[in-house]
Amino acid sequence: MSDQDNRIEYDLLLIGGSPSNLTLAYEFLKLAKTSNREFSIAILEKSKEFGGHIMSGAISNPHVLKKIFPNYEELGFPIEAICTESNLSVLGTHKKWDLPRFSYPKAMDKTGYMVLTLSYVTGWLARQVEELAKDVPNVSLDIFTGFSAHSVKIENERVCGVSVVEEPKSDDDYVFAKFCAFGDKGFISRDVIDYYKLRNNPQIWSVGVKEVWQCNNDYAGKVWHTLGYPMLDGTFGGGFVYGMKDNKLTIGLVISLDSEDPNLNPQLRLQEYKKHPWIQELIKGGKLLKYGAALLPEGGYYSLPSKFYVNGAILLGDALGVLDVKNLAGIDRAMECGHIAAKVIYDAIINDNYLPDALKEYQLKLQDSFVIKDAYNNRYFRYAFQENHDLLGKYLPDIAKSIDKSSPYFGMLKIGFKNPFKATRDGLRSLSLIEGKIDIGPISYKTDASHIVPSFVAPKYDEPPYDKQTIYSRPDAVFFASTKYHEGNHHIDEFNAQTCVVCINKYEKLRKTTPCVSDCTAEVHRIDIFEGISKHGMSLENCIHCRTCEIVCPEVNLRVKPTSQGSGPDFQGL
Repeated sequence: MSDQDNRIEYDLLLIGGSPSNLTLAYEFLKLAKTSNREFSIAILEKSKEFGGHIMSGAISNPHVLKKIFPNYEELGFPIEAICTESNLSVLGTHKKWDLPRFSYPKAMDKTGYMVLTLSYVTGWLARQVEELAKDVPNVSLDIFTGFSAHSVKIENERVCGVSVVEEPKSDDDYVFAKFCAFGDKGFISRDVIDYYKLRNNPQIWSVGVKEVWQCNNDYAGKVWHTLGYPMLDGTFGGGFVYGMKDNKLTIGLVISLDSEDPNLNPQLRLQEYKKHPWIQELIKGGKLLKYGAALLPEGGYYSLPSKFYVNGAILLGDALGVLDVKNLAGIDRAMECGHIAAKVIYDAIINDNYLPDALKEYQLKLQDSFVIKDAYNNRYFRYAFQENHDLLGKYLPDIAKSIDKSSPYFGMLKIGFKNPFKATRDGLRSLSLIEGKIDIGPISYKTDASHIVPSFVAPKYDEPPYDKQTIYSRPDAVFFASTKYHEGNHHIDEFNAQTCVVCINKYEKLRKTTPCVSDCTAEVHRIDIFEGISKHGMSLENCIHCRTCEIVCPEVNLRVKPTSQGSGPDFQGL
């Protein structure tokens, strides 16, 4: 660490205690151990402890983990279960149909994969970094939990650090570095992408909402991914149920935010999902332990930045957007980014190469890896569902209805009888796109909020019977996210209050609420009435930091910023 000219400077600064950045740190330490040169590393993590702001499904292919940690079992890697039963199911409102194994893509068969709790995995990775650092005396490692990066410092067109206060006044408010690695979910990396104009195509997002239940029965190793109820309105997404150890069960929904529906209400959708008789039976007599929500980047290959690096900085994991929606895979992709980045940054420092293209090899190596090759092969997966709205808006509801009434095959026949030519053509075209069998060239996405149709009316379905004790309101669900905030954490900017007034009025005329209020996964956004005028208000102490409100705001009038002092939700166990 250097403090010349009163600047605190490291060789490597990692922004975000993510799996990608922690893998980078671990691999860098292994390389540094073979050198006589001294190095300095700092890690900034905005939650009070590693894993506190991270959640995911999560089910993962262990191939990258085994490469980096061959003795991961000996080291106590936290595995909830190994998948022994993998299902892809379609839900009607009352019944479930498990698709025959031969009828769905092999990528959806998760047999042999690890069922994980990502917050625990992240904490484990951090401990491995700390333990290895003890054995590498030529590296000084400083870990700052509860510290957020609030803005990016750019000097002479080079990223050279980040501020650790919201309104920096001098260099004392920054942490500087020869190289910065951004492994965050867009809170701060978006500023790098915007400054260097790297985004030719917008990122599209989904929000994952998830609960962990303590159950009376053991479902360890059983995995279900579901389509259909309660998402029968044309919105892309689906549910997941993962059996974990100690009679725990993960139940969640992934809901894409490019929906026409302005009032998605993801937390309410999760409650509707739990009302299904199949899930009611799974959680009968159980109790809710944890609740949380997080964004997932879904755009894939054509939403990747034009460059994966800039002068002085590198983008990894969710900051880069390497989640593979088709394969439901993100953790191994993120770790592979860190694995590749470590060698590239290490070589640059060893060779005193601080030129603008010093990190170019990172992009070349990542493009040659399974990460980008898979992203390219699956480049049209999300687009296929945007191109043909009938897939989820008509065909899936017809099949879901037939599951309840008789047989899913009658629903398929019904689709064929209605318009055999169109149904066949749609099926072949969409399947070809999904499987990457045709090339239609580069595609363009619109921002998620631009898909909203304010007058959209969601279809209504008969609600199945359910135990009211298993269903939680949004205010009650927030309790299970364990939010805690220090005074003064004003971490959501509203740029123009009058813009919100106009937006609220627009939706009130349609007898709806605004997307930010409806789609908030906690109980943050509200509408207050002052002197007869409806205005936007916020209860920031409830925020679980998912950024959904920012993504769905039709007026681009909100920005969610990193919290300070470790404030926010506690996702340990999610």
